[in-house]
Amino acid sequence: MSEIKKTSKNKKTVVILAALVVIIAAAVVIWLTMGNKSEDSPAATGTPGATASKDGDTKSLEQTFYIYDTVVNIKVFGNTVEQKNMDDIQAMLERMDIEFSRTKTNGELYAVNQAAGKEAVAVSDETLDIVKLSLKYAEEMDGLYDPTVGPLVDLWAIGEGGEHVPDQAAIDKARSLVNYKDVIVDEAAKTVKLAKEGMVLDMGGIGKGYAADRIADYLKAQGLNSAMINLGGSSIIALGNKPNGSQWNIGLQDPDQSRGTQLGTIKITDEVIDASGVYERFFMQDGVRYHHILDPRTGFPSQNGLKSITIMSPNATDADALSTGVFLMGLEEGMKYLEALPEKVEAFFITDDNKIYATSELKKRLNLTDSTYQFAD
Repeated sequence: MSEIKKTSKNKKTVVILAALVVIIAAAVVIWLTMGNKSEDSPAATGTPGATASKDGDTKSLEQTFYIYDTVVNIKVFGNTVEQKNMDDIQAMLERMDIEFSRTKTNGELYAVNQAAGKEAVAVSDETLDIVKLSLKYAEEMDGLYDPTVGPLVDLWAIGEGGEHVPDQAAIDKARSLVNYKDVIVDEAAKTVKLAKEGMVLDMGGIGKGYAADRIADYLKAQGLNSAMINLGGSSIIALGNKPNGSQWNIGLQDPDQSRGTQLGTIKITDEVIDASGVYERFFMQDGVRYHHILDPRTGFPSQNGLKSITIMSPNATDADALSTGVFLMGLEEGMKYLEALPEKVEAFFITDDNKIYATSELKKRLNLTDSTYQFAD
């Protein structure tokens, strides 16, 4: 009986070993096949890679990334576009995502915030540039856009779960640390310092726009002048026209619905669309919607009768900052501010009663497709 068991056991061992040999051989074949791919191949780099297609006789590549806590979609047209361009864009996005993050511990902005009230921190040219731009916008909008709003952002923590209205003492304490004039930039030394301990720089108000502009600059430098750059639906750049020469037709977000629902469309060329609204991140308490657009003057989310604002501009960084600052201004003051700007900026506001107020030139271009919304008289 023991001999029978022993023989059976030996047979099982042989079968198992044979199966392992087959598996190893298959793995070697796959490895050799993959090894024959070029270094630029998505399989070789371990990334999903871009999807190639044709628009008439023009090649296109399209790739989606998850970065900046949002879905980023890039579609580039041109017969010279290649996977390397998408890889370069991904590297740019990942670098800026780390550099400009207030929460990533290996980022430059994080280091500046950690040293608040203590010492200046050396930063890269890119970080220095976005900090300088944020301070320029803050000054132009008299602090309604303020890059030092970080203490309030951290206090409210909207979108992070377990949200509730903070007590007034905590809000007052956070507000006392919000002042863009307390940011000290030394351009010669390439350093940034926050004057008070507890201050927090937050580039959330312009980070996506800045990234979109850098992608557009890169593509133009590569001779690629037809592209759609979409950072989460809130910052969109249409570069040039479509390959056939027609304009891009962009769907406009319905502020009462989930992402992807449209209230209308607009055709654009070499233009930016940037939207901010109460629908993006919010929580409800006692029947009140508390959203992520915080007013530095009160420390609370703005409650000014606006659902959303959409800015049209040649520059995504400008549009991103304006969509925050002008939203906080409210309808009347915001419209006056935009109309007084020297550069060409258009916008439309949506109020709580579903009325649309648009700058004169933009109103002619908007094609409303949802009867819920009407132009105000």
